Amino acid sequence: MKDATKAIHAGRRPHDFSGVVNPPVMHASTILFPTLEALRGSRHIRSGDGHTYGVHGTTTTFALEEAIRALEGGYRTRLQCSGLAACTLPLLAYLDTGDHLLMPDSVYGPVRAFCDGMLRRMGVETTYYDPLLGGDIRQVMRPNTRVVWVESPGSWTFEVQDIPAIAEVAHAGGATVIMDNTWASPLYFKPFEHGVDVSCQAVTKYISGHSDLVMGSVTCTEEAYPRFQMAQQETGICPSPDDVFLAMRGIRTIHARLPHHWNSALKVADWLMSRNEVAQVLYPAMPHDRGHALWKRDFEGASSLFGFVLKPECSGEAGLAAMLDSMRLHGMGYSWGGFESLLIPVDPPKIRTATRWPRQDVAEGQLMRLHVGLEDTDDLIADLSDGFDRLRAAG
Repeated sequence: MKDATKAIHAGRRPHDFSGVVNPPVMHASTILFPTLEALRGSRHIRSGDGHTYGVHGTTTTFALEEAIRALEGGYRTRLQCSGLAACTLPLLAYLDTGDHLLMPDSVYGPVRAFCDGMLRRMGVETTYYDPLLGGDIRQVMRPNTRVVWVESPGSWTFEVQDIPAIAEVAHAGGATVIMDNTWASPLYFKPFEHGVDVSCQAVTKYISGHSDLVMGSVTCTEEAYPRFQMAQQETGICPSPDDVFLAMRGIRTIHARLPHHWNSALKVADWLMSRNEVAQVLYPAMPHDRGHALWKRDFEGASSLFGFVLKPECSGEAGLAAMLDSMRLHGMGYSWGGFESLLIPVDPPKIRTATRWPRQDVAEGQLMRLHVGLEDTDDLIADLSDGFDRLRAAG
């Protein structure tokens, strides 16, 4: 089946519930067993493999897990209580004291904080690497490198990584490849076709699509799954069944929303390139972008999150405040992937440790992160144009 059909039908079994189209919302902690034999037998059922206790999954959670797995590929998907949890639990699952972790310098900030905080206290050493290394990542591999993390495009700075080349080197060194696949969603990047072992996503973003829930997912290959399944069971992480229902509603329309996001982003990005205030647009889906060739080779589409760099003379704090404080359609918030547009300034130099920002191929100036929502693009462009007028007027 094509992805659009999978998005509609995966995880649904109407005839198990009197023909009801949507899987029911099951609020459950206790699961009753009809016999002593069944009760004792449940102790041998691992988390996610059956109905044993609410935290380990119900029909509601299993339905969404199957829908995500069907779209993204892999062997099994497990839901997490947040996108950050979906990133941190695999690190806990596959790393032990004395292990070495390779993390791209463009990684999502809270994951960096987890590496520099909890993992460091656990005795795991993290090395941040240039996200553009590709197969040259062998230069920073060590005998005790157990996990290689990839995030493509990178948070804030949108570098596209050569995932197959990195995975080949990582596997040769005995490492597990974990990817944050939130930007592309399950529709536009198929991680397991490119060598990834474990794929993490913030369901909060495009799968939900409505800015009304917080959730994550982790999908594994068959080989990688047992170790992660045990970590899930031991930590007891689980999402709310009501949030699962909302996410399931979102995934049914993702194939209709994502092309609209993509096309709208291309239109807005093209307009931004014509503005005198803008020095550069960072969007892998555009031919001028450094990562375009890799994006075109490996991805099946693009989401609507990208960056643009203001010229230095347009990067002052007073101008930014004048522009952003009075936007009518572009909100300021730290999430994305919902129906609404968002615009914030970001500051990569504050967190980068392995690479210089801006890179040699990136212009100097204030970096802005833009999420293009589902509004009419003419209205969005008019809002941005008015904002640029205020920016210039502020000097």
